[in-house]
Amino acid sequence: MKSARALAAASILLLAMTGCSAQPPDDRVPPSAAPTSAVPDPSPTETEEPVRTGTWTVAGEPTTIARALAAPWSVVPLEGGGALISERDSGVIRELSPDGTLRQAGVVPGVVAGNESGLHGLALRDGWLYAYHGAADDNRVVRMPLTGTAGSLALGEPEVVFTGIPRNTTHDGGRIAFGPDGFLYIATGDAQNRDAAQDPASLSGKILRVTADGDPARGNPFDSAVYSLGHRNVQGLAWTADGALWASEFGGDQWDELNRIEPGGNYGWPIVEGGAGDARFVDPVAQWATRDASPSGIAAVGDTVFMAALRGERLWAVDTTTGATAVAFDGQGRLRDAVAAPDGSLWVLTNNTDGRGAARDGDDVLLRLPLAPG
Repeated sequence: MKSARALAAASILLLAMTGCSAQPPDDRVPPSAAPTSAVPDPSPTETEEPVRTGTWTVAGEPTTIARALAAPWSVVPLEGGGALISERDSGVIRELSPDGTLRQAGVVPGVVAGNESGLHGLALRDGWLYAYHGAADDNRVVRMPLTGTAGSLALGEPEVVFTGIPRNTTHDGGRIAFGPDGFLYIATGDAQNRDAAQDPASLSGKILRVTADGDPARGNPFDSAVYSLGHRNVQGLAWTADGALWASEFGGDQWDELNRIEPGGNYGWPIVEGGAGDARFVDPVAQWATRDASPSGIAAVGDTVFMAALRGERLWAVDTTTGATAVAFDGQGRLRDAVAAPDGSLWVLTNNTDGRGAARDGDDVLLRLPLAPG
């Protein structure tokens, strides 16, 4: 684990880009009324927290706020200090209470796990918990009313929001997030059908943009749910202070990527990987050799994107105004998710119990990292 001094020094490296040789990759309907819930709407339009701008860096030692998680995949902070955490293989949603107690809030019905598939991303909206998961024949998004109070939250019956996303043993995508525009963004993988990523009629290898009820959002570039295409396996979505959407993407055997997402943008897979200088495709803002990243969840704070790396076993910080990268934190093994928490810190979820990591006593854990302006 890095010391505070080493972590501070790492922020200086934001002035320099990394350059590494290529290696093989790591992974290779709507209700008539909203439910009653004590959980506040986490919409950014209703929070009083000031928007953080500029660059940020990790500025101290981590604190463990949850432990003994089993193959966790996504964490959603709750106002007041708690969180909801998805566990991939079991379909369990864990509630972390403000006092540090960890309990089972419920199980998402219909989760069919296997290899990389299972229960993936979570998002909160208007008292509903949205979840992306593998089912018997597809990947899908469902939502469940979140009821009760902190320390005793529970899940109601699920409603289907969006279905038909191709699934496979790997390349299932799975991150979901509500954007500043109020629409739900869904990251999908190519499900091992490489050419489908270039087909606008396919849901594979895409970022989708839909309403909270699952209908294609108005203004989408292909008159469908598809927002961008040419992706291999997107597992991270976040918005910087300027409103730009960013996505992390697993590469093939050359480059992992951080992309600024444009509506209708084609990000090249499988024709190109990494920056190609081809006018047909959007080049990444930053890229890494696959041994150094295999990226999953990302968090945006001001102009900085923090990216959790699985095979790379580190947290990358990217200055999105320059594309400069630096290691912000490491020493905890595989990292699955990163989230900007309401208290101004960064929460990072490890992933050492997923069958590919080296689990240690207490794994997996949720860590709190203090942040400071960079």
